[in-house]
Amino acid sequence: MQNLVPMTTSTLMPICSITKQMVCMILKDLERNPTPEMVKRGNVSRQFSDALHQMLHPDLTTNTALELEHLCHNQSGIRDYWAMSMFWGAHPDGVFRLEEDAKKALERTKSLHFEPGTQYSYCNLNFYILARLIENVSGQTLSALLTERLFLPAQMKTARLCADNANLPPPCVGYEGTESSGFIPAINRMQWSGDAGVVASLKDMIAYEHYLLTCWDEEKSVYRAIAQQQSFKDGTVAQYGYGLKHVTIRGMATIGHGGALRGFRLHRIQAPSEKVAVVVMLNHQADAEEAAQDIMKSVLDIFPSHVPQSDPVNPSPDWFGTFYDPDAQLVVEIRHGGQGHVIVSYAGSDETLICVGENEAGSNNTVGIIDGGIPKLRRLVDNRVLDVKRVATGYPPHKDDYLGEYYCAEIDSTFRCSGAGGMLYGHFEGYLGQGPPHLMRYIGEDIWMLSCPRGLDAPAPGNWTVVFQRADHGDITSVTIGCWLARKVVFVKR
Repeated sequence: MQNLVPMTTSTLMPICSITKQMVCMILKDLERNPTPEMVKRGNVSRQFSDALHQMLHPDLTTNTALELEHLCHNQSGIRDYWAMSMFWGAHPDGVFRLEEDAKKALERTKSLHFEPGTQYSYCNLNFYILARLIENVSGQTLSALLTERLFLPAQMKTARLCADNANLPPPCVGYEGTESSGFIPAINRMQWSGDAGVVASLKDMIAYEHYLLTCWDEEKSVYRAIAQQQSFKDGTVAQYGYGLKHVTIRGMATIGHGGALRGFRLHRIQAPSEKVAVVVMLNHQADAEEAAQDIMKSVLDIFPSHVPQSDPVNPSPDWFGTFYDPDAQLVVEIRHGGQGHVIVSYAGSDETLICVGENEAGSNNTVGIIDGGIPKLRRLVDNRVLDVKRVATGYPPHKDDYLGEYYCAEIDSTFRCSGAGGMLYGHFEGYLGQGPPHLMRYIGEDIWMLSCPRGLDAPAPGNWTVVFQRADHGDITSVTIGCWLARKVVFVKR
C-alpha cells in the first residue's frame, strides 16, 4: 500500500512464530539423522542435554529437572524475553540485536516462574535457546539446516531465514492501525532467530502444507512425531507441543500455530483427518486465527446447524469485580460481557466465557464456577487453577508511599515510580537504556496495574500487576511486578 505495490502469492513476508515448529522439526531430524560431526561424538541426546546445561545459568538447571522437551512445549518456566525487555529499558521501536542483546537477556535469566513440566506459558526465549543449541551441537547454522532439511524437500523455493526485521525482503510492508483510524507503516528493528525469523511467500506456505500432509501419512515421519499431543508432568494432556497448538473446531482435531509481528498477523491450521489446510497471511493486524478458522469451517461446511436458541443465562453478580491470583501474583479482572457472557482479563487479552448456569461459565480455554461467592477459574491450556481472592478496591492511602527507586539484582533492572497530582508512572532502566513511562492504575490493597500497550514484540505484554510489600512498621520495602509471560520479578527499594 505504501508504495502502491500489490501483494501477490510470491510476496515474501515474515512468518514469525510459525518458525518455531520448523525449528522443532530440525531438532527432531538431527536426533534421527545427526551431522557427521555429531556422529563422531556419539550419544546425540546427551550432546543436546550437555549443551543445554552449558548454555543456561546454573540456577536454571540445578535441582529444577529442566529438560529440552520443556522448552519445545513451552513448559520450561523460563520467562519470555520479549516481555522482560521492558525491564531492560526497551522502546517499542528500539533495536534488539541477536548477538549482543539476546545473549545479555539469557545471562540475566537466572530463575523460573514455575516448576518445569507443570504448567504452560508462552516463551519465545525457549526457542531462541533451542536454535542456538541446534547450531552449537550440529556445527551448522540454523539457516543452512532449514534450507537443506526442510525448504528444499518441501519445495519452498523462496523461503529463507531472515533474522533482522529491519531488513526484510522488499516490497512487503506491514501496517499498524485500522481502516477507521488509518494505517501507518510499522517499525520493527528486532532481530530474532529460532523463535521467529523465517520469511516465506504464500506459494512457499502452500508447498509447506502439501509437504506436511504427505508427511502425516508416514507414521515414522518427523512431522508425525512432533504433531502428537504432549502431556504435563501430572499426566494431563497439553494443548501445545513442539511449536504446534492443538485445537478442536466443531469436534474436529486441528493442528496449527499463529505468527505476529508489529504490522503482520499470520495463521496456519491443518485438519489431518480431512487432508485440508488453511494459511492466512496479513500485512496488517486483523485476527488471522479467526479468519483461518472461519475459512476452515466454510470449506468443510461444519458450521452448526440451526437450533432453537435458549434464553441466555444471567450470570451471578459474584462473577464481577477485581481479583488477585496470589500464586502467580497477577490481577484478574472480570466484567459483564452482555447477556449470558462474562469477560475475563488475565493473560494479556480479554477472554469471553459463555454462561451455562448462573454460577458456571466456560470457553475453549477456561472453565469457571462460583465457589463461596468467589470465581474459581481453570485455565486448560495453562494446566492451572486460579484460586483468586477479591480485591477491596478504593483510593490508595498515601500515593507518596510508593514513590522511589527499586532495583532487581537478578535481572539487573531499575524500576522508578514517580508522579504528581494524583497520577503515578513507572519506567525501567537496564542494558537497553531508559524505557518510556507507563501509566499506573490503582487496584486496591497496595496493588497497582502498569499498562504496556506497545512493546518490542507484538502483541505487547499488556497490563503488568505491580504489588508493593510493606515492612511491619508500614514502610514500602519492595515491589513484585509480573504479567502472564513473566511473573514474580522482585525489586527492592533503595
